Parts: sequence; C-alpha cells; structure tokens
Amino acid sequence: MRTTTKDAIAAAIGSEVVTARSVGGGSINEAYACELADGRRVFVKANADGDPRMFPLEQRGLKWLGEAKALRTPEVIAVNEPSNDVPFLVMELIEPAARSSSYDADLGRGLAALHAFGAPSFGLDHDNFLATLEQDNTTAESWPEFYARQRLEPQVKMAIDTRSGPSRWSEQFEALYKRLGDLVGEAEPPSRLHGDLWSGNLHTDANGNPVLIDPAVYGGHREIDLAMLRLFGSPSRTFFDVYHETFPLAPGSEDRVSLYQLYPLLAHVNLFGGSYAASVQSALDRYL
Repeated sequence: MRTTTKDAIAAAIGSEVVTARSVGGGSINEAYACELADGRRVFVKANADGDPRMFPLEQRGLKWLGEAKALRTPEVIAVNEPSNDVPFLVMELIEPAARSSSYDADLGRGLAALHAFGAPSFGLDHDNFLATLEQDNTTAESWPEFYARQRLEPQVKMAIDTRSGPSRWSEQFEALYKRLGDLVGEAEPPSRLHGDLWSGNLHTDANGNPVLIDPAVYGGHREIDLAMLRLFGSPSRTFFDVYHETFPLAPGSEDRVSLYQLYPLLAHVNLFGGSYAASVQSALDRYL
C-alpha cells in the first residue's frame, strides 16, 4: 500500500495502518486486509489512479442497499472526500467462511426481499459507476426507455467510438430499442438493484451467510440482477426456486435472460476489449 494512502487513512480514522496484506478481489482496485495501531482489523480498497468519486459513491450504494435490511452489506468506516486525490475506502473486515448449507436459499430469499423493497424510480437521484465506467442514472418514466437510453445506448456508442464494437451496432441496437416495449415483459414497479451482481460480488461472512459487495445501484427491472448472476456461472436451482416462491417472476423471464445480459456484456467490451463483442452480437441476434 502506498504511503500516501496510509497517511490519508490515518488522518481519516485516527489510527495508523501497521500492516497491509494484499488480498483477492482487486481486479480493478487494490484490496488489503489491514491491522491498525489501535488494534482494529479493517478491509481497504484503494486506487491511486481511479476517479476520486468512485468510493464515496460506492459508500452511498452500500447504504442504499442496506436500507432494505434484506442482505448484509459491509459497514463503511471511512472514505475519501470526492475532491481528494487519494481514493480509498475503509470497511469492516468480513472474514469469509465456506458457504452455509442454507446459503442459496438465504440468497434467493434475501435478493427477492431487496428487489421487493423497491426504488423511487427507474434510475437514481445521482450517477455512479459500474466498475470504472460512469453510469448515467437519469430517471425515466418507463423501464424500456431507461434500459435503452441510460444503459444500452451509452455503452454501444462507447464501443463503436473506440472500435471495440462494429459500426453496425448503431443501427441494430436502434432496431432493438423500438421493440423493447414488447420484449421486456409485464410492467413492474422499479426494484432496488445491486446493479453489478456477478458471482465475484457475492461474499460470505464468518457464518457462511451471503454478503453483497461492490454495488452499482439504481432502480430498475429485477431480472437484470438475475441475468447478470447467470452470466459467468449460475446459482443453484434452490436459489431460483426460493426467489420465485418469495417474489414470483413474470411469465417469459427465461426468454429475457440474454436481453438483460446485453448491458454487462457491453460493459465488458468497454472495460476489457473487443473479445466480448461476439457474445454481445449473439445475445442481440436473439431479439432482432
């Protein structure tokens, strides 16, 4: 950990970082398990080259999820000010254990409760980040409008502009936007979404219970969280059965999985390059 980061943390929490052990989960940010001079053990995320708004917005996202009291989120101890050029986030250190025998059922029930808790609108009262990509949360009257213009369109434009995606996507996605009203399923009120719910953002606590980390929150259609969970692996049948029992899905949800995987796939094109473009095209072709 850089000295400037240690100094900034010490100034914020009133105790020096004595040891900082690098831990997994830092594909975009640095991640450390730290011991402080006052005896506390904490988890620290840092990114010297990152946007200083990222971690304060992550703190807001964790608090927003926590309001539902549905699934555990880490307690934030300190975070840099958005104007601070030393980005850091200090949270409670949640030591993981093996998943409990009820983990999948608890996750299904908890995620259903989070979604059912709801959100004021499609979007959010502030913008935030999906990984390092700025996420436009300007509210919209309907989910199809929000999904087209605040989620898919910015990612498509970025991919084409950087030549990570083909120019034909402009026309193809415009055709998709015109059909979204018929494709997205029954109208539902906005759900409270994690927003970046892949398996790597599911943690466990010392009792093997689920913990949500690294959110990119907004109000949206709950099936987008569920589709993202299936993008790189998938939860068990128990998870889906318990979720459906708690908060039944509308008919046709299986037909919409690829539709809602388009947003994270496009984000992967823009984060990691054009190797994901074929996956985007394959999902898109299902709805053209």
